Amino acid sequence: MDEQALRQRVERPEHDPRACDGALTRAFGFLGKRWNGVLLATLTNGPGGFSDLRRAVAGISDSVLSDRLTELSRAGLVSRTVHEGPPVAVVYELTAAGRALSPALTALTEWARENLPEEACLRGGGGSSPRSLSPRRC
Repeated sequence: MDEQALRQRVERPEHDPRACDGALTRAFGFLGKRWNGVLLATLTNGPGGFSDLRRAVAGISDSVLSDRLTELSRAGLVSRTVHEGPPVAVVYELTAAGRALSPALTALTEWARENLPEEACLRGGGGSSPRSLSPRRC
């Protein structure tokens, strides 16, 4: 290896210790997608039907709710059970993998209560920050 190549290798190591872990990037990419985290947190309170979830998550449209529930189901975090009727009822609930997120969601909620004032969400979030359960919450 010549001197220049050696110098470049020393100056730019192959692994940057400051680089974010790929798993964390995937987690925030998925959970940070609008409504996914809010829906998972809502389902930690127990199973619910489509209408229950629509009422609990203020501001979500039916089509987006349907898309997000499908996405969460495909990811293995939410199960969808159809109860034959009449009337036909569909119930959504967390799978074991979804329930495993509960401590992280609880910790994130507590962190936000302590470190992220509501005014910051209302001022900086605009239309991109989901507000759930209460119009006063981010």
